[in-house]
Amino acid sequence: MADNNETGFQLDEEPTASPERGHRAEERDESAGHGGTKLATEPGADGTGASTNGGGPTRQTRETERRIETDSEGVIGSEAGGEAAALEDDAQASGKREGTDKASEAYHARVVAAAGTLPGLLNGLVRELRPKQWVKNILVLAAPFTAGALLRGPVLLDAAMAFVVFSMAASGIYFVNDAIDVESDRAHPTKRNRPIAAGLVPLPVAYAVSGLLLVGSLALSALVSMPLLAVMAVYVGVQLGYCFGLKHQPVIDLCIVASGFLLRAVAGGAAAGLVITQWFYIVVAFGSLFMVAGKRYAEVKLANETGAKIRKSLRAYSASYLRFVWAISAAIMIMSYSLWAYDIQHQDNSRWGIISIIPFVIGILRYAVDVDKGVAGEPEEVALKDRVLLLLFGMLAGFLFLAFYL
Repeated sequence: MADNNETGFQLDEEPTASPERGHRAEERDESAGHGGTKLATEPGADGTGASTNGGGPTRQTRETERRIETDSEGVIGSEAGGEAAALEDDAQASGKREGTDKASEAYHARVVAAAGTLPGLLNGLVRELRPKQWVKNILVLAAPFTAGALLRGPVLLDAAMAFVVFSMAASGIYFVNDAIDVESDRAHPTKRNRPIAAGLVPLPVAYAVSGLLLVGSLALSALVSMPLLAVMAVYVGVQLGYCFGLKHQPVIDLCIVASGFLLRAVAGGAAAGLVITQWFYIVVAFGSLFMVAGKRYAEVKLANETGAKIRKSLRAYSASYLRFVWAISAAIMIMSYSLWAYDIQHQDNSRWGIISIIPFVIGILRYAVDVDKGVAGEPEEVALKDRVLLLLFGMLAGFLFLAFYL
């Protein structure tokens, strides 16, 4: 078995070590005490020694167990917190140098050094907005697209406004969530670097900004259309309830996070006043539940493997239960989409809808591979990293475009 240490030397270890080899190992260990490189070995799964220097898998597992710890009041994988990615970041950070490791004291010291300064405040506000999460809001284009109205100027403008108000509302929820969890975040090795927990954004400022964002999103929604205002009011109300306690309720938390994706998909149609077919609601609803159950499965599996502490609602789930949920959701979603595709053929006299079943089913099965491995953290991250998955859903979008617009 071979491993590489930080200086690039390759260390070969055999199942049995000769006395001469053991003597050399002792000399290396002794030299490590005087500034040399210490090479440690630990038993492998097969009972033989396995090198665990630096970035080896065994050492990484130990580092992950030591550093990945979420308190019982945390928000692992929540709509508000999105902490599945944080757990993965912790695991990846275990092999990094002290200065770039987000769980290290050096990194934390650099973060808090800017607290109380104007640049630190501005940087903290931008980070707390979490613009990377806005990619989820592209779902507002789903309803106009499937209605065959996406190329109409006014409809596209209304959908763009729905994207803006959803981004504002989601960012406002992030501020509220992190302000509520500030004490528990400060006790966490990586979440203590969040802008509010690190002191970059004071609590009064966080609550003020969240209020402006949430009220502003509702006000802009009212200017666009009353149906969009109703959707946004439901979203804000449900997410605030989630932050203030519903995230700890088993099953309820699954439904709430899934509703966030559903409401995004509905918002584009609501903004433009489009009639949305029942099949759209069913496919998106169970598709959302499928993705959320996959996220939870990844988190529970990671916690089982590393011993990380998780909050109450996740402790109530077993891996087998979550597999049951996402399997049922996938089955209903595929069946509903297939029926919808035949409905498209009947209404638009186009076979492209039926043909689109092929990449749709293959894409769901491909995504299920990631779910089954326990690596399906944030859905958008999984999709962007899997080129085959991107190709399949690109084909799906192309076939649906031919069905709705030709």
